[in-house]
Amino acid sequence: MVTADLPGPESLLRRTLGEWRIGLVAWRLLVLQNADPAVAAGVTSFSTYRAHPWRRIEHTMDSGKRLFFSDREGLRREVARLERTHRRLAGTDEQGRPFSASDPAVRVWVLVTLYESMTAMRELSGHPLTVPELEQMYGEFRAVCAEFELPDDLFPATAADVPAYVDRTIRERLEYGEPVRHLLFDMLREAPAPRRLGRLAPAWPLMRTVAAHVIEALTVADLPAAFRERFGLVRTRRAALLSFTLHRGMRVLMNVLPEHRRYRTPLTGNAAAALPPIASGDPSSVPETGPVRLPAPRRRKGADARPVRLRAFFSQILDQTGDGHINSADLQAMAHNVCWPLELGPEQEAQVYAAFEVWWQQLRTGMDADEDGRVSCEEFVTAVLAGIDEGPAYLEQGLHVALRAVFHAVDTDGSGHLCADEYRTVFGGSRVHPAELNHGFRQVDHDGDGRITEDEFVQAFTDFFTARSDSTAGSQLLGRA
Repeated sequence: MVTADLPGPESLLRRTLGEWRIGLVAWRLLVLQNADPAVAAGVTSFSTYRAHPWRRIEHTMDSGKRLFFSDREGLRREVARLERTHRRLAGTDEQGRPFSASDPAVRVWVLVTLYESMTAMRELSGHPLTVPELEQMYGEFRAVCAEFELPDDLFPATAADVPAYVDRTIRERLEYGEPVRHLLFDMLREAPAPRRLGRLAPAWPLMRTVAAHVIEALTVADLPAAFRERFGLVRTRRAALLSFTLHRGMRVLMNVLPEHRRYRTPLTGNAAAALPPIASGDPSSVPETGPVRLPAPRRRKGADARPVRLRAFFSQILDQTGDGHINSADLQAMAHNVCWPLELGPEQEAQVYAAFEVWWQQLRTGMDADEDGRVSCEEFVTAVLAGIDEGPAYLEQGLHVALRAVFHAVDTDGSGHLCADEYRTVFGGSRVHPAELNHGFRQVDHDGDGRITEDEFVQAFTDFFTARSDSTAGSQLLGRA
């Protein structure tokens, strides 16, 4: 079989996908993808959007960059990683229907919506792609998609067939479920302040309200007419005017900007940057076991500090899906966040997932007092305190298993210790201030020799769980009070 050349730096696909204005259709793209019942079920069961929206958005944007701006070797690594991730996302939805993220038809829909959103961006700007340009970009797009080895007959045969495919899928398969409603009307109104706001963070509640209103109106206005008609979404005159102004204004702005300012993702794909959502994974994001600054709780002088820390650990670290409980999906999400930036092989990745599953089974067995298949915050705090008081074996049988697996995964050179660069890879990134990252490293490096051994790594987390006061170094692992 002849392998088509991947789109290069001057390709129409990269030029369209790399522009800053692609962000105008990003929310529209998410809505179309999440309206697929299988995607919606996966989001409900496994996604961390509710608890960690900005991290998840960065995850998905980076994966798009890896898929469409890489050489063939980088593309194949990303496809293989997505294959392993999607195999774990399967189950039964709330209506009893089985779902799987590996379903070829679902994966084709997720991919094609990206191409469709690129063409929509051009149409909405008043400068649509010509028929030859559409065919050219679709050919470039299919060259990338070929690496997924999905059945050709599931894709629209040509660019001209894409609108009919989208219209048919909307009318026959898509549903207006809770994930779609949450994206349109709630997600931004509930989202925490992005770390990058810095000193503007106090203004976030007002900024969030304005941003939510604008994105909601713009997304509804820009969705395909068939989608709005089927689900009763009204494109008001005000929303239509907003769409007209933003899209055409951004087109004019892009045309006058110098090329190095015009593209959010460099066309060569060499620099770290972002794209609209398509998959998952982000090496610059912070796994939720990293140094996270938490607000200092008030408590009586001399009181046991463990319950407060454990509640913070539950809400900020364990509850990845943000529903107030933890289950296997939350622990698997933590394993995913560890594996993603390290580009582990299948065997190493499986070891990390297996270790977190061991931890979950310990949590489930010892904490699910009401036997509802999940663990609440109070069940977690009560059981952990009781287990710690019984003896060291409690942490060794669960938490320590996961921690040691993390250590060996991060120790990429097999030296038996973590240097600052290895620590930074899994616990650092663009969203963590260097001072806080350095503080976290020092908390773990007990002997101050500039490197972290496995025992120091495990001991730091043990101190966090067991120290009755905040004077012990490891007790401040999630940030200084």
